[in-house]
Amino acid sequence: MGRVLVTGMGMISAIGNNVQQNHESLRAGRSGIGNVAFFESLYASQLPFGEVKLSNGELKALQQLEAATGYTRTCLLADKAFSEAVTDAALTPGQLSSLDTALISASTVGGMCLTDQLYEDANHKSEGSEYLESYGCSAHTLKLIQRYRIKGFTDTINTACSSSANAIMLGARLIRSGRVKRAIVGGVDSLAKYTVNGFNALKILSESPCKPFDVNRDGLNLGEGAAYLVLEAQELAVGKKVYAEVAGFGNANDAHHPSAMSDEATGAIRCMREAIASAGIETAQIGYVNAHGTGTQNNDQVEFFGMGQLFEKMPPYSSTKAFTGHTLGAAGAVEAIFSILGIVNSELFPSLNVAEPISGPENAPVSEWKDGYPLTYVLSNSFGFGGNCTSLVFAGVNAAG
Repeated sequence: MGRVLVTGMGMISAIGNNVQQNHESLRAGRSGIGNVAFFESLYASQLPFGEVKLSNGELKALQQLEAATGYTRTCLLADKAFSEAVTDAALTPGQLSSLDTALISASTVGGMCLTDQLYEDANHKSEGSEYLESYGCSAHTLKLIQRYRIKGFTDTINTACSSSANAIMLGARLIRSGRVKRAIVGGVDSLAKYTVNGFNALKILSESPCKPFDVNRDGLNLGEGAAYLVLEAQELAVGKKVYAEVAGFGNANDAHHPSAMSDEATGAIRCMREAIASAGIETAQIGYVNAHGTGTQNNDQVEFFGMGQLFEKMPPYSSTKAFTGHTLGAAGAVEAIFSILGIVNSELFPSLNVAEPISGPENAPVSEWKDGYPLTYVLSNSFGFGGNCTSLVFAGVNAAG
């Protein structure tokens, strides 16, 4: 099997409108969680969120979509990150429309970010808005297909919070199997009443910035964003800038509960073990774990327990959700890029807001940005509702194999 290499990256989140701005915020320990400017909700003034710092109008202007119709905020965020990724990889229009190029995107909210407009349209309280075809989970993917004339294999994945990690895994598997030579993979979600009200009903939204892996953690902050990676077969990447290799992946489900993982971390341990095994390395070779780390009681305890079962000596780990908020369907791709930035720049990014680690000081998460920390293999975890757990292993391009 040939290697699957990352040749392009693009993203937008609460801490930056592109990859460089996100990287600068990570290095500075600058969180994007706080009051919102654009999201309209009963909870907008009561809870902190990780909101992208651009209005829909500004996003349209940036992407030259002022005259386009049916673009929800989800579609706009996706277009912004997608265009950065394909530009970064120097893909031509011909390469984008090649049958050898796949597009696999992910979302949980899709066009339901327009919750009120959806209600109006569904109940015939409007004349039929421009968004009639925009409410589905795959609407943003269809917009990308149309605008960038993509003709190869396309798919949209919704496996809750592991959605875009699974998009990356599927893209890598398509390349490894020879079905395609290139895959643009990632995901997007925007803030929505639908998810805010739902998570609030579960009583897992924090009233303060989240503190993953802290004893006194009391829930998560919802965020929004989009991230895409260009994956290419090794022969296509010759002479190109290469960030990292998608070295391994694992997916498992402990089928325990609709919104919680089992105390035994069955799915989490299995997917981490599978990812490491498929990368052909030993557990001890993992130099850093970008943990799922949502800040909820269940997730952080179970994930920490699972890592403790898997690793003889706990590697450095942290959750970057205290920077961006939980971006749901985008989280796997957002954190994949963060993991790759760590490899490329020999850096560790901190878990913010941790005053009292759940493990005590000996196995505490990374507490501050560290430079000059060589990384060869990084594990990135994404654990979704319904127990859908996915782990990815990224390798430096000079790693053996």
